[in-house]
Amino acid sequence: PAGIAISMKNEGLLEDFRRALPDFSPEDNVGSPYCVRRYVVDEHLGGPAGLAAARKKLADRGLRLILDFVPNHVAPDHPWVTEHPDYFIQGSTDDLAQKPGEFFQAGGKVLALGRDPYFAPWPDVAQLNGFHPGLRKAIIETVGSIAGQCDGMRCDMAMLLMTPIFERTWGQRGGPRPENEYWPEVIQGVRKRYPDVLFIAEAYWDKEWELQQQGFDYCYDKRLYDRLEHDPAEQVRLHLCADLAYQEKLVRFIENHDEPRAAATFSLEKERAAAITTSTLQGARLFHEGQFEGRRVRLPVFLRRRPDEVPDRSLQEFYKSLLQTLRSADIRDGEWELCERTGWPDNDSYLNVVAWCWQQGADRHLIVVNLSGVRSQTMVRLPWGDLAGSPWRLTDPLQKTVYDRAGDELQASGLYVDLEPWGYHVLHCARS
Repeated sequence: PAGIAISMKNEGLLEDFRRALPDFSPEDNVGSPYCVRRYVVDEHLGGPAGLAAARKKLADRGLRLILDFVPNHVAPDHPWVTEHPDYFIQGSTDDLAQKPGEFFQAGGKVLALGRDPYFAPWPDVAQLNGFHPGLRKAIIETVGSIAGQCDGMRCDMAMLLMTPIFERTWGQRGGPRPENEYWPEVIQGVRKRYPDVLFIAEAYWDKEWELQQQGFDYCYDKRLYDRLEHDPAEQVRLHLCADLAYQEKLVRFIENHDEPRAAATFSLEKERAAAITTSTLQGARLFHEGQFEGRRVRLPVFLRRRPDEVPDRSLQEFYKSLLQTLRSADIRDGEWELCERTGWPDNDSYLNVVAWCWQQGADRHLIVVNLSGVRSQTMVRLPWGDLAGSPWRLTDPLQKTVYDRAGDELQASGLYVDLEPWGYHVLHCARS
């Protein structure tokens, strides 16, 4: 309730609400999911029993449930604000007078608003002190209670609680530097009770590898998203040269609640090429609700409903075929490998193309994507050593095309590929 009241006085937010939902009314604002009062499901969503029922229905379909945990801050009406103000970054009356946009008063204490080091504070949340030992014990209890309701957690802005970043953000206000990092302490504490719970870090600022070392099963790969949006194909290829053990613990995406809708960001052809890329790499694949239908309106997380949009039927068919391909045993459980590609002295368009493959026994796929707006050609070297001596059939279910090639030629010189701008092949490779 406190967070909703604050947001309804924020003209910038209200403009966003009306931009996304032209007929917005105050009842549409159900509050930010990052302004958490308690980690208990609200009764209007069915309460804890409703969540348990939903989780069982998901499990019956072979799906697991991931919930959000926000480690950096809580709502200004969270019980800790009055019961444990020592859990928060403290301020003074001078701070409140001089920086009213950074501090607030509650229960006779001055507390800091939540923030990251690069932007102004969020006006509807109170900043937790990640260095406080009592807070860490309370967090382990809280996260344990969430882990009992789901199969894993996405941890919002996880890097903010890393010691060097927290220290840079809050300086001496956090108190003495703790002996242990925040995340290993929390993750290990929770896994004593729930050893199989997944931890996924929303991560930026090139902290993905460090967070993996601190116990996270997966970290967001925002860098790949940025490269697909802005950089040439060679930067994507170099990104994919990273250690495989690292890449297997990345979450790939072209859309999430923090980014603009993919359909509004990329051309239709570029979106398909980017979706092929992110979904056929190793690691976890994140698809955002509404992505398959081509929704273009990015909805503020405060709102309970969204505007009607006409689904893009061709995009839906594309994603349906893509998801069917991702069920292949080799893409699901096989070995991934980046492929070499070469060009010619008078044609360097091969630099626009990136290729990789999957194999599990006889199941094989080759993925080739032109990540540019110009037609491009290349020779792709296949890493499989048993191509010679047999004819091969290369089937692309997304393009509904079939190619027959001699194994001796594939082994000796590779596969010639000619792709239109943002073109791609997802080829199932089998002896014919």
